[in-house]
Formats: sequence, structure tokens, C-alpha cells
Amino acid sequence: MYSAQLLDHFQNPRNAGEIIEADAVAEIENPVCGDIVRLTLRVTAGCTSEIRFKAKGCVPAMACASAMTELVAGKSLERARSLRREDVIEAVGGVPQASIHAAQLAIDVLSAALRQIKS
Repeated sequence: MYSAQLLDHFQNPRNAGEIIEADAVAEIENPVCGDIVRLTLRVTAGCTSEIRFKAKGCVPAMACASAMTELVAGKSLERARSLRREDVIEAVGGVPQASIHAAQLAIDVLSAALRQIKS
């Protein structure tokens, strides 16, 4: 049902936790399924120098949040802003059709956090 990459991100989440005194904090809840992702990030010299997430929800939601943090950690804000749902889905080795909302939630919380950062 789930890919090996998705299960690995779920069982061994990358960048889990929270940054104290972060430059941006965003939390989004999917009102349909109840999944919640909170993202904190720090920016240095136009790059995401630190990124952490907390998630409550289904296996794909947690895995997609983990993968998203890996995809933008250390990247420029421009690169982070260009991340797409499909990039997250690819990073976890695919998700079932019914779980695409998990990848979208990861993108939405990233976008909400990045809107707080002035370019």
C-alpha cells in the first residue's frame, strides 16, 4: 500500500521538532481529515538554514511533511517557493490517490511559512 520511502519517512522522520525563536511559524489543519502540520523555519542569507515540523495525522501526512523539509533544507527561498506537490509525492515514492491531500498539506504549510519571510 505504501512505498518503502514513505514508510521510511514515517518511521524515521527527518527534521522533526520545533525551532525556538523561528523566523516563521505556520500551522495548517486539513478540515476534512483532521491532519495537522506545524512548520518552523529559520532563514540565513536567503536560504532555509533550519527547518522543523510537527505533524498529527495519517502516515502519509507525517511522511510528506518529513520529505518536504528535506527538499527545502539549506535551499534558497526561491527554490523553496517553487516546490510542488508532485515533488513531495515523488520524494516519498508515491502516495495512494486518497492520500494526495497529505502532500498538498505539506506544500500549503510551507507556503504559509514562506509568506512570512521577506525576500
